[in-house]
Amino acid sequence: MVRAAGLRGLPALVDELGGDGGALLRRIGIDPAALDTDDAVIRTLDAGRALETAAAQLDCPDLGLRLAQRQDTAILGPLAIAIENSATMGEALDCATRFLFVHSPALTVAQVPDPSGRPGVVGLRYGSTELDPLPPQICDNGLGLLHRIIVRLGGGRYGLRSVHLTHRPLAPVARYTEFFGADVRFGQEAAVLRVPATLTDAKVAGGNRVLREVALDYIRTHFPQAEPTVAERVRMLLTQSLGTAPADLAAVSRRLQTHPRTLQRRLSATGTTFDKILDDVRREMAHRLITTTELPFTQVTAMVGLTEQSALSRAARRWFGTSPRALRRATG
Repeated sequence: MVRAAGLRGLPALVDELGGDGGALLRRIGIDPAALDTDDAVIRTLDAGRALETAAAQLDCPDLGLRLAQRQDTAILGPLAIAIENSATMGEALDCATRFLFVHSPALTVAQVPDPSGRPGVVGLRYGSTELDPLPPQICDNGLGLLHRIIVRLGGGRYGLRSVHLTHRPLAPVARYTEFFGADVRFGQEAAVLRVPATLTDAKVAGGNRVLREVALDYIRTHFPQAEPTVAERVRMLLTQSLGTAPADLAAVSRRLQTHPRTLQRRLSATGTTFDKILDDVRREMAHRLITTTELPFTQVTAMVGLTEQSALSRAARRWFGTSPRALRRATG
């Protein structure tokens, strides 16, 4: 799940681009009013669908970047107070790394070694425990917002070396370099901002340690990090194994060290079934592979764990109301 506030600004942006933001969200199953509250949560996958659908329908490939330009730390709820009142950028990044689960248990920010191996440079990786790679618009929006937050906290340019994105360019490359003010490289292993290692020592203007500690105490008290639910664990295992290992109930039950009937009962108690989760995972992976890659449909079929291309065609019509070829054409 993710805070609905993560889509704050999207309905107005869609309206300005000639669409109907409220209607778009409702079609996906998101109440537009939820975006204006700090407590409402929605499925991470629905948030991604909202961005990808809006970008495709409005022919706006840089939608994620545009939304990031309208957002700030306020979408993070109480975590924003802890981040903004840190003494240094290192403290702010530590808050984001440790407590981003308050915003979404599925999203992560982590400091990693420089993917290009340059001395004096580190990477700030934006990723997900559920979606790998991230859907392109979520990737652009999340990494774009992380960049803007660092700019705001540090009071300006911070020595960004380059940006790594996992997908191909959605908009002209110049749009990306204009947004980030640095070289942008596509088709990389992870979504990363390459920054000076000294960034963590930079001061955050106006930080108030008392407010920071109050915010962190509130987070620790009200948002203890929970273990993944059984449905989340099943979804994670299916996402990891689909197309490469058996994705049936028996195989997943063995990995969870439980009996298949017991797993079915536990899933039923949460209002879902194994088949529904498997279908959701297949749908999400198929949509990403069809709309963001040029892989042959025979390969897409195998990667989503189906045996025949005709099965993919039938499933696509059920999921998306159109054929895989037409869906790729519409979003290409």
